[in-house]
Amino acid sequence: MTREDFNFMFDAELYSEIRKTAAFLHESVNQMYGDNPYVYHLDNVAEFAVKFGHLVCESKTDIAKIIFGAYFHDVIEDTRQTYNDVFKLAKKIFTYDDDAKHAAEIVYALTNEKGRNRAERENDKYFEGLRAVKFASYVKMCDRLANINYSKTEGEERMFKCYKKESPDFLRRILYRTPENEIPQEMLDFMQELLNDNKAQ
Repeated sequence: MTREDFNFMFDAELYSEIRKTAAFLHESVNQMYGDNPYVYHLDNVAEFAVKFGHLVCESKTDIAKIIFGAYFHDVIEDTRQTYNDVFKLAKKIFTYDDDAKHAAEIVYALTNEKGRNRAERENDKYFEGLRAVKFASYVKMCDRLANINYSKTEGEERMFKCYKKESPDFLRRILYRTPENEIPQEMLDFMQELLNDNKAQ
């Protein structure tokens, strides 16, 4: 899909509806992202989903799925929602149940495993789950780009160093057996730029 096609198919009203619902769910548990409401992080993830979306999407429905994934990727983990809750919300967005189910599966795949630390929460089973659902690895990459960029923007040196240290293993696991068009090279190059330079994007 060309960037022009993506822009033409992009539904701003639907985007706003998805954003509003996800923001409300995180606000309902008073979740913050640093000093900002949690939707600040979700907006950042969605911005990267849009930035590279033309490279992975083939239809208007695909666009809606990556936006839904970007905004809802933490709701099961953080807002006491279940998979069925997310599926019901997706059915309000998507015309067909199969598309709603796929969107809910993206969110479910992005939900961390139970664990005492980052390594346990994002274990091999977690990455296997990402790779099993189309667009889940893509949205995870958007999430990682948002976190890396935020750590630079806000001068969170400890987290930036953590993301940089994790980067080789993260990329190895997320790319293993992932279809080539799921995570475009432009996205990988951009991540490397973020990790190598000292400027936020």
